[in-house]
Amino acid sequence: MEKEYFAHETAVIDGGCKIGKGSRIWHFTHIMKDCEIGEGCNLGQNVVVSPSVILGRNVKVQNNVSIYTGVICEDDVFLGPSMVFTNVVNPRSHILRRDQYMQTLVKRGATIGANATIVCGHTIGEFAFIGAGTVVTKDVPPYALVVGNPGRHIGWMSEYGHRLEFDKQGYAVCPESKEKYQYIDGKVINLGK
Repeated sequence: MEKEYFAHETAVIDGGCKIGKGSRIWHFTHIMKDCEIGEGCNLGQNVVVSPSVILGRNVKVQNNVSIYTGVICEDDVFLGPSMVFTNVVNPRSHILRRDQYMQTLVKRGATIGANATIVCGHTIGEFAFIGAGTVVTKDVPPYALVVGNPGRHIGWMSEYGHRLEFDKQGYAVCPESKEKYQYIDGKVINLGK
């Protein structure tokens, strides 16, 4: 049976992996055992996907990204160049902690910028935007814009990746999609067009 995805000849894909139709796996990428890669994903050069990682549909993984066991990325997630996840809070070379891996959940449509670090055990909300070089040390709400080290929540983003400017009534419009958003009770809601 012919595979329905592309893997460069230098890519290594271990046994037990499920890789969705139309996905592309590029130079020197290693997908370890029992991973699930959804349809239409793109994994760039020199990516490491550790055992049992789950990537949804249309996940874009840029070059030099490490995705460790315990990470789940839902559909339409963007992982920027050289960003990294962790999976143990207190690693030590001389202590084996494979039974202490913590889950990190990246919800649908979230973006994580280049060279960001995501400390394990947190959830990054739908359509959140993590700026380049940010260190995430706590949960991130949906649509939040987070930057810095440690990461600070400084604003809100639209589903198209534009900063939202709310008026006095708590409404904002994405300049690209024209979708309307409401800020209410500390949360952002997409009201559509």
